[in-house]
Amino acid sequence: MRLLVVGNGMAGARTVEEIITRDPDRFEITMIGDEPYGNYNRIMLSHVLSGESSTDDDDLMLNPMSWYTEHGVTLYSGDRAMQLDRFAKQVTCESGRVVDYDVLIIATGSNTFFPNMDGLREPDGRLGRGVFGFRTIADTNGMLQMAHSRDDIRACVIGGGLLGLEAAYGLRTQGLDVDVVHSPGHLMNQQLDERGGHLLRRKIEALGVGVHTARRTTAVLRDDAGRVSGVGFTDGSSLPADMVVVTAGIRPNVEFGRRGGLVVERGIVVDDQMRCEDEASIYAVGECCQHRGEVYGLVAPLWEQAVVLADVLTGSNPDAAYHGSRLTTKLKVAGVDVAAMGVQGPERDDDEFVQFYEPRTGTYKSVVVRDNKLIGATLLGDVSKVGFLSQAFDEKVPLPEERISMLFDLGTPSAATGAAELADDAQVCNCNGVSKGDIVGCVHAGASTVAEVVAKTRAGKGCGSCKGLVADIVACAAGGALAVDPSADWYVPCIPMSKPELIAVVRERGLKSVSEVFAKLSTEGEVATAKMPLASLLRVVWGSDWVPESGALFINDRVHANIQRDGTFSVVPQMKGGVTNPDQLRRIADVADKYAIPMVKLTGGQRIDLLGVKKEDLPKVWGDLDMPSGYAYGKSFRTVKTCVGTEFCRFGLGDSTNLGIAIEERFQGLESPAKLKLAVTGCPRNCAEALCKDFGVVAIGDDKWEIYVGGAAGAHIRKGDLFATATGADEVLTFAARFIQYYREHGKWLERTYTFVPRVGIEELRRLLIDDADGICAALEERMDTAIAGYTDPWLERAKPRSPAQFQPALPLLPLPKVPVR
Repeated sequence: MRLLVVGNGMAGARTVEEIITRDPDRFEITMIGDEPYGNYNRIMLSHVLSGESSTDDDDLMLNPMSWYTEHGVTLYSGDRAMQLDRFAKQVTCESGRVVDYDVLIIATGSNTFFPNMDGLREPDGRLGRGVFGFRTIADTNGMLQMAHSRDDIRACVIGGGLLGLEAAYGLRTQGLDVDVVHSPGHLMNQQLDERGGHLLRRKIEALGVGVHTARRTTAVLRDDAGRVSGVGFTDGSSLPADMVVVTAGIRPNVEFGRRGGLVVERGIVVDDQMRCEDEASIYAVGECCQHRGEVYGLVAPLWEQAVVLADVLTGSNPDAAYHGSRLTTKLKVAGVDVAAMGVQGPERDDDEFVQFYEPRTGTYKSVVVRDNKLIGATLLGDVSKVGFLSQAFDEKVPLPEERISMLFDLGTPSAATGAAELADDAQVCNCNGVSKGDIVGCVHAGASTVAEVVAKTRAGKGCGSCKGLVADIVACAAGGALAVDPSADWYVPCIPMSKPELIAVVRERGLKSVSEVFAKLSTEGEVATAKMPLASLLRVVWGSDWVPESGALFINDRVHANIQRDGTFSVVPQMKGGVTNPDQLRRIADVADKYAIPMVKLTGGQRIDLLGVKKEDLPKVWGDLDMPSGYAYGKSFRTVKTCVGTEFCRFGLGDSTNLGIAIEERFQGLESPAKLKLAVTGCPRNCAEALCKDFGVVAIGDDKWEIYVGGAAGAHIRKGDLFATATGADEVLTFAARFIQYYREHGKWLERTYTFVPRVGIEELRRLLIDDADGICAALEERMDTAIAGYTDPWLERAKPRSPAQFQPALPLLPLPKVPVR
């Protein structure tokens, strides 16, 4: 029988996969797809936009062109199905091609919804220049090309749902100034209640993204040349922008079905077998269809529909029926873990509602119980209990009497135990429809590492939020005996070397630019996600002799200042050990007055922060301050916090101030895998908080100092491990040089010391860096001395900018004309 599938997206291709798995010889299969590619994972487009993946990445392509040939599927790519003749059983394409069928599946998906706004479209109906959806590879490539066209592009994302926040995060990662505009009162209002939405807003703003809620966009503003210059709102206000990304929702793509005379409401109407109403041989699946009054925009229901339709068409389960989906969403939004299921809050007086809200750690959890059944749950930040809650939501496990234990490990299974007790049919990866049984079966079939399981099942290849659970299930299925995955130690995925091996080769071959490293060592050519890690590595190896290139550095590193949510910058001059003098304070005050700097603030690192500096004013501000950079923006040595020590404090046991200044003078500005925060405190009272720094020093008397490493007091809280007890300032400096250089050479990209120290182990660090058991300390100290000798203050670059656009301002926004609000 001739099976024709109109649509080569995730639903259509998944249905074909399920059919071939059940009965590969039952149909002669033809597919029509309007994009010139095989089937790809749209969820991964956010990773492409952020630079974590690329359009030729295997993780993006679910079914490459070779897959269709291998399975005998005829694919007409880059063509569009235009006309359906139900009586002749024919489909006519835009190219004029006519395809006959015996059974037809419509899987046309959905389209980006573009609300009516002035300036959005050209007179012929096409999207205007600088306006994008976020639905296809073409959309993503268009945004990337514009983002890289110059250094000062500013983007506005209209819509603060999942897709909008992913677009904003991706563009922000590319170094753009980004604003998100959302007409409801809080972000992700479809998944989160008001409290969860406000907490998510704080996390998004912490990334440097501007958030504007309860604002409705009415116009895309353009300059005289037709270029985007901003967006306008109903109240007459506006925001500057060079690029507009519309993520205001999706609509089922039903035009093909409507023109063919099928029953269409919000979507193409189908029954429980996914059969179109009043049709014997036409089916619909995915986002284009409407089942029992519902249309679905998430991936998990698509997989469930594909299974039912494959069972029905192959006869493997003629009674299969789709009864709708209970939506459990677990995903990572702009790096933040989110899970939601059912209702957001109580809807009746007798509903039980339990909330946990901790803004300091960015954690929000809630559950709604009715008649002893879980009818809703929301998790933000900490989603470790999502496995148990998912089973409870599906009524597979009883609820505990103490409802609060549903949110914490208080009598209910822990996350690890939950992986073992999870039912085999429980969905683990919502993005790719992978159940626990699929993962266990893969392990029993011979997969011996997590990477192999991920490659074969696709679990974890979407948003990535399920990777931890996948690893727990694999370990459980393998009895804890997992083979070592060699790629786990590679510094970047495209170069099969650990960081120390890569450093050795870079030194030996004299590779000083990212493009050289790609050309000589990469197995995959140039990979966007590897650029910034490689740039960091080259700066560690070569210092000021490395060769900078466009696109290899984040905006902060390009302009040597910390970008803020409004597109201005933060300037923090160096104050060694937190010590300043009247002359410095006068200069800071004069600069703040001269450049109308809106905020002057003391930082947690005992320095003064000038906030709101315009990009074009940065070189002049640095020149007038005549102070070195304090590196508040870099993945580098930041600052040394000190107490007053013995000079004034009656409890002081050591001169913490001068030791802190000596440490900061010696290691200032050194490139590192992630930021390094240090402190020296003059007695165990710990006023400078040395116990929770990356490198902390505590005076204990008789010129002796305890050194702690791997501490943290931010989003993660960790007391540092006791590394050594040093005698005298010189020994402290020696141990600091060894530890910092070893971390520089062995720390993974963006790995803070609070992760690095437990990974290597404090005993191993003592063995290597205090006892010098492997004889590496002299070489570490020598390389540190070389790095220190090559130090130059980056603010001196004001005299000779790296490029004409380095400190150029963004395009000015034209005034918005007043229009009446209808």
